[in-house]
Amino acid sequence: QVIKCKAAVAWEAGKPFSIEEIEVAPPKDHEVRIKIVATGVCRTDAHAVSTHFKEGLFPVILGHEGAGIVESVGPGVTKVKPGDKVIPLYIPQCGECKFCLSPKTNLCQKISKIKTAISDQDFMADNTSRFSCKGKQLYHFMGTSTFSEYTVCAETSVAKIDDTAPLDKVCLIGCGFSTGYGAAINTAKVEPGSSCAVFGLGGVGLSAVMGCKAAGATRIIGIDINKDKFPKAMELGATECISPNDYDKPIQQVIAELTNGGVDFAIECIGIIEVMKAALECTTVGWGTCAIVGVSLAEEGVPVAPFQLIMGRTLKATFFGGWKSVDNVPKLVSDYLSKKFDLDALVTFTLPFDEINKAFDLMREGKSIRTVLMF
Repeated sequence: QVIKCKAAVAWEAGKPFSIEEIEVAPPKDHEVRIKIVATGVCRTDAHAVSTHFKEGLFPVILGHEGAGIVESVGPGVTKVKPGDKVIPLYIPQCGECKFCLSPKTNLCQKISKIKTAISDQDFMADNTSRFSCKGKQLYHFMGTSTFSEYTVCAETSVAKIDDTAPLDKVCLIGCGFSTGYGAAINTAKVEPGSSCAVFGLGGVGLSAVMGCKAAGATRIIGIDINKDKFPKAMELGATECISPNDYDKPIQQVIAELTNGGVDFAIECIGIIEVMKAALECTTVGWGTCAIVGVSLAEEGVPVAPFQLIMGRTLKATFFGGWKSVDNVPKLVSDYLSKKFDLDALVTFTLPFDEINKAFDLMREGKSIRTVLMF
C-alpha cells in the first residue's frame, strides 16, 4: 500500500528545501522500498538545486548518501528482503551489461544518463515516479532519493550490508567516503612510499587522504584555503597542510619546489577547473598521475597543454571511487566494522532531518565535513 511520510522537496532551483508530507507508492517489479534511517548531505545535492545546473528537473527529492532498512520488495526481487539493512546506490551494478562484465570500469548501463554521466533527476525505469505530493508527481534523483523517510530503488541500486552496521556512520559509504578513498586506491593507484597531494579537505578530500595513507604513501600534502580543516587532515594521515593563500606564486609551483619536482600522485576533490589544472601540473614529469574527483558545473574543459602529457603525466577521473557498487559497498562496510578506517571522524554534526536547510548552510560555510540527518 501507499505510505505517507515526510520528505524534503526541492520545488525549484535556488530555493530552500520544503519539508512536506508525500505519498510513496509500493515497489513494482524488481524494485525495493526502503525506510531511510540516516542520510548525509553532499555537495552534489547542492549542485542539483543550483541555478547554474541546466539539467535539473523539478519538483524533485534529492539525496544519494543514505542507509536504511528494507520495508517491502516488488515482484522478482531476490537479493534483499524486508528487514535487511541496505545502502542505496547511485551507481547501479546490474551484473549483465558490457560495463559490469568488464573489470576495467565500475560504470553500468543502468545509469540512465551514461552518455553525459550527469547526476540525473529522473523517473524509475518504467518512466513513472513512486513519489507524489499535493497531487503532483515528484522526480527521483540518481535512483536513490534519500531525502525522504521512505524511498524506492531498483534492485540493481541496493547493497545489502552487515546487520550490525551503524547506519548513521555507514551512510557515508553511499558516496563521499567511497569516492575519495577509492580515488586514491582504485583510480590513482597510490603506491607504497609515494608522495601525494590532495586538493580540498572536505569529506571527500579527507577520505582521499585516508586512502593515500592506507595505500602506503609516506608524504601526503593537504591543500585547502580553509586552515580550520588542517588539524583533522593531519589526524587522518596528512603529513603537512598548506594554503594557496599563503603564497604569491601558483600552488603547483610551491608543491613542485617542496617535492623535488612534483608529487607522484595528485587528487583533486573540489570541482574547480583551475584547481584541476594545478593538480595535474603539481605532479612530477615521467610518471605523475592526477585523479579528478570534483564535479564542475562550468561549461569549459580542463586546459591541458599536450606537453604536460607528453612528458609522462597521466590525467584520470573517477566516479564513485571506481568501486563496483553491489560487490564492494558491503565489503567497505565490513572494513569499517573491523576498524580499517575511521568514518566517525568525518561526521561533524548529526541533526534531525527537519534541519536539512541548516545542514546545507553548514556545508556552504565550510563548518562541517559531513552532516548526517536522522529520521
